[in-house]
Amino acid sequence: MSCYFRHLKDLFAEAGIEVTPGNKKQIDQAVHQFVGVEYKECPATWRKVKEEVLSNEKKRRELISKVKAAVK
Repeated sequence: MSCYFRHLKDLFAEAGIEVTPGNKKQIDQAVHQFVGVEYKECPATWRKVKEEVLSNEKKRRELISKVKAAVK
């Protein structure tokens, strides 16, 4: 689960989110849902995040909002 989290530290920091064992699953599910990949398909999720989200500022901001909502 969440093999890509280490690559998203800056994104989580920008969102003001500290990833903990208690919220990691909710964050992971939110990211999967955002990119439209079945939950627990980590490599495919990371590939879509890299290709479609990190290179697009609008989508990056949308993902930050989605992740913030998942941990509230």
